[in-house]
Amino acid sequence: MLLELKNLSKAFGAVVVAADVNLAVDEGEALGVIGPNGAGKSSIFNLISGTLAPDSGTVQLDGEDITREPPRRRVLAGIGRSHQVPQPFEHLTVFENTVVAACFGSGGTEEAVRDRVVEILYSTKLLPKANLPAGALTLLERKRLEMTRALATGPRLLLLDEIAGGLTEGECQELVATVQDIRSQGMTIIWIEHVTHALLAVIDRLVALDFGKIIAEGAPREVMNSDAVQRIYMGVD
Repeated sequence: MLLELKNLSKAFGAVVVAADVNLAVDEGEALGVIGPNGAGKSSIFNLISGTLAPDSGTVQLDGEDITREPPRRRVLAGIGRSHQVPQPFEHLTVFENTVVAACFGSGGTEEAVRDRVVEILYSTKLLPKANLPAGALTLLERKRLEMTRALATGPRLLLLDEIAGGLTEGECQELVATVQDIRSQGMTIIWIEHVTHALLAVIDRLVALDFGKIIAEGAPREVMNSDAVQRIYMGVD
């Protein structure tokens, strides 16, 4: 397995964002994560990427304990992450934004990463926008750029945080197609998403969280139809 969370817990006073979470992700797998607001979804990503330290438990990447490693070391180890709200360098071009991420992830020079940046921009459908400033992009393009920057770091594990949020149905379908293309190249993906039909078009397995706990896990349709998810996530009694 590529990623394993063992008895991972984190609380801010009385607010529990991870409660003894045990989760394993195989290499090449696409895992979806759902849950209501405040369920602890983004906190799990923060624990995996190193921006949040657990109170207890471990994070293992490819069998190596990285629980106490800083975020930069985790990027170099192969964890790439997009964020729910894109925050590119707006005055830099799409190409320059991607170069910055590629250099950060590899420690290489702009010249060394240039060809790979072009390939990534092509794969995420942003090559025609390469010379535009990031601040001039549409929401869909900004979402694409957020994913592009995560890919540019050279990840083995890609964490996607609600990249379909705020998009129209047509835009959502376009983005799903891009994620499917990336996944077909063997990328391991964990995707947090409220737009469940987008998620179900990509993932192999689904996890549902509530108050930091895993309340359901397994085949996507089975999880969506489970009593716990219908009651807590969908609001069905």
